[in-house]
Amino acid sequence: MARPIEEFALAWDSLSEGSEGEGWRSIAVKSAGSCALMAARRFPGNAEALLAEFSSVRVPPAETLPEGFGFQVSRADPHGDGKVWLALTRKESGSIELFAEMVCDVAGALDAVSTAGEERILQTFLSRVRSWQEFMRKDGMALSPESEIGLIGELFFLDSILNLGVPAQMAVDAWLGPLGGIQDFELEAGAVEIKATLSSSGFPAKIGSLEQLDDSVRRPLFLAGARLVLRESGKTLSEIAGALKEKLVREIGAQSTFIDKLLAAGYRDAHIDRYKRRFLLVEMRVLEVVEGFPRLTPGSVPGGIRAASYEIDFDRAPGADVGVTGALNKLGLI
Repeated sequence: MARPIEEFALAWDSLSEGSEGEGWRSIAVKSAGSCALMAARRFPGNAEALLAEFSSVRVPPAETLPEGFGFQVSRADPHGDGKVWLALTRKESGSIELFAEMVCDVAGALDAVSTAGEERILQTFLSRVRSWQEFMRKDGMALSPESEIGLIGELFFLDSILNLGVPAQMAVDAWLGPLGGIQDFELEAGAVEIKATLSSSGFPAKIGSLEQLDDSVRRPLFLAGARLVLRESGKTLSEIAGALKEKLVREIGAQSTFIDKLLAAGYRDAHIDRYKRRFLLVEMRVLEVVEGFPRLTPGSVPGGIRAASYEIDFDRAPGADVGVTGALNKLGLI
C-alpha cells in the first residue's frame, strides 16, 4: 500500500527554504526494515527527492540505474560519511504531483518487503522505479480502450495459468507484455502471445510485428485469443486486477512483481474511474504456431521488408484449439 502523500509533502515543504550552495537537506521518515529513508531536497535547484540507504548490499553502477521522464536515480552521499544511498530525484521538467505519487508508491512497495532483507528491498526499489519509468514512457495517461482490452486478455490468461497450478512467481515473471516482450508470456523454452477482442463478427487477432509469431527463437509458440463481451455481470479492469492481487496475497514477491508489471502496462489505481466497462470472458482459444500457420516472419517476407503488422482470423486459422491446459502440457509446466 502506498504511503500517505502528506508524509513527504510536509517534509519537502519544510526543507524548501534557507539553503545555499550545493548539497542535500533531508528529514528522516519511517524506514522500510533495515533501509533508512529520507525525504530530501537537492541544491542548487531545490529538487524533491527520496533517499534510501543500502549499507550491506552492492548497488548497481550509476550507468545502469533507471532514469525516466521527470525523474532520475543516482548514487548520493548526503551526509558526507561515505555511506551508500540511492536518490530518487525529480527533474525540473517533472510533475511534482506525479513524482509525489511515485515516491509514495515506491516507499509503500519497500514497506511490503521490509522483512525480507536488504537485497530484496534494493531489488524492489529498482524494479518499482523501472515500472514507473515504463509507465511514464507510455505518457502516464489512462489506458486507451484498445489497450484496456489487451491488458484484460493478458490478465485473464495469467489467471488461467495460476488456476492450473503454475507457481505464482514463475507465472508473473513469465508475463513480459508490459515490458515490451516480443510475446506476452515466455514460459520455459516457449512463449504465448495473447490477443483479445470484443468483435462479434469473426475472431480477429492483430499481429504487431514480424517477430511476434516467429518460432525460430522460442518454441513451442502459441497464439491465444480471448473473446470478451460487455455484460453487467462482468468485471471492470480494476476488479480483475484487484482479484489477481488478492490471489497473490500469500506470495509477497509474486504480488510485488505483479503490481510492478501492472504499472509498466499503464495501469494505476488513480485512473480507476476511467475503467467502467464490465468484461466477461466467453472463450479462450489457443492455437499452436507451426508450419503452415498463417503468419509473416522475418524469414518469410521478401527481402527489403523490415516491418509489418497484419490481422489473422482465428476462425479461419488451421489447427485444433489446444486450450490453456494443452499449451501448458506442451510447455512442460503441468
